[in-house]
Amino acid sequence: MSQRINIGDMRVELHGQGKPVVFCHGFTTTSAFWREQVDVFADAYQVIALNLPGHGTSSRPTDRAYTVDAFVDDLAMLFDELNLEPAVLVGLSMGGVISQRFALAHARRLRGLVLVDTTASGLGEAVKADNVLAAIERLGIAQASCDVAVRSFGADASDSLVDFARHEVIQTPEFVARQAIISLNNTNLRDRLADIGMPTLVLCGEDDRITPPEESRALASGIPGSKLVMIPHAAHFPMLEQPARFNAELQRFIESIDA
Repeated sequence: MSQRINIGDMRVELHGQGKPVVFCHGFTTTSAFWREQVDVFADAYQVIALNLPGHGTSSRPTDRAYTVDAFVDDLAMLFDELNLEPAVLVGLSMGGVISQRFALAHARRLRGLVLVDTTASGLGEAVKADNVLAAIERLGIAQASCDVAVRSFGADASDSLVDFARHEVIQTPEFVARQAIISLNNTNLRDRLADIGMPTLVLCGEDDRITPPEESRALASGIPGSKLVMIPHAAHFPMLEQPARFNAELQRFIESIDA
């Protein structure tokens, strides 16, 4: 069973049945970045893959905020509208920051947290706010977004995979990207990590230059009882670059908390 619905300003994909697993993408990316996970996990779970407001096929009204805190509120609305039982929340990059905020504010709504190539505070040079905003001014939003997408892959990524990412990231308009990157850069959750109490898996591509691996190590050391897995031959998008390894680690984690 698959369907696409609108919830608030989000375009949301629903697949399968069972305990919910929610996938939240990153800055200028889309729900399509979970394309290697959706069908695999929909065999046993209800998979929810959302497009954050202003991203992908979601609406982009000009009279709302596109910040980490606003996206947390959007995620809470999704849980309300779908009446979700406690879910596993999987967040990539900016989606991982949103997921940390959500876990701190809505702990009872989660049974597990998966943080993919993300950070509590600290980004690589390619996505520091000043550098992103300067690139937008110099190149335009489409080219600036494409350049970040290209830097997000490891050396072994295929041309078709990089082209896919380019096509997806250009859907985010400039006014959304500006607000989101400033908010992301201003977020610092290092002092709150010890308050994250649910089972947590931290996944990171070994070659990530966007959110460097030391940031994932800091997450894992700060979140009590969390597990860190480094994925070789992958950079910022291990779920696309090494989907078999990524899916195996995610499946193992979900099974461990649902046992």
